[in-house]
Amino acid sequence: MDKISFLKQYRKNIEFVSNKDIHNIGKEEIPENWLEILIETDKSKKKEKLIALWNSVCEKELSNTISYLKEYLLEFELIIDNGQYAVLYSVLSENDEILYYEGGIPNNPVYISDMQQDWLHVPITVKNFYEKLHNGFYYLPSRAMGLVPITNITHFREHEWRILEDLDEPLGINLETTYGFFENGMGGYVAIDLNNCADDVATLWFTNDNPEYNLNFWDIVDEWIVIGLQDS
Repeated sequence: MDKISFLKQYRKNIEFVSNKDIHNIGKEEIPENWLEILIETDKSKKKEKLIALWNSVCEKELSNTISYLKEYLLEFELIIDNGQYAVLYSVLSENDEILYYEGGIPNNPVYISDMQQDWLHVPITVKNFYEKLHNGFYYLPSRAMGLVPITNITHFREHEWRILEDLDEPLGINLETTYGFFENGMGGYVAIDLNNCADDVATLWFTNDNPEYNLNFWDIVDEWIVIGLQDS
């Protein structure tokens, strides 16, 4: 099965954007730094520019993810799905399978999301990722095992968590101010309570197990992304 046929199993309207069409895209749709990377025709230089952008935004926070991409990223291309641009990453897993990850183009989607009022309180490192690198980065088939798009961030107060009845200790976060930025697709979230997020403090939340508090957001995210890249 070719790549586009595989992708259309999950996104029936997904299309690749040709190099010719990329030149006709305005800066209001795709930031200039991304356009500069995407129009590069030399594959080696194109990848170097991409890695440089990742490093400029989250070299410390996602060091392991960046190292894996630097070693095993085969190619990346601009795609469009229902009018939304994104970058498709083709990454080689440890099993020599090609895994497809999607990174949304950062074009201020926060202003049409439920996060609008609380975005100012999100840790700066997290905001930088979403505003300067990608509006989410995750395994395309499942839309999980990664940082979800802003419009898909889970506001904990809007869900009924059955695990609350079985907690061994009192709840250590405020559901009203807690958001899940990362999902593993199996009931696991990396969540941030905006009332307690100094130094990127986060909670590892499960739908069927006790949460783990006071963890570093990026340590968990970096580890879980690499796990997914290796064998999603």
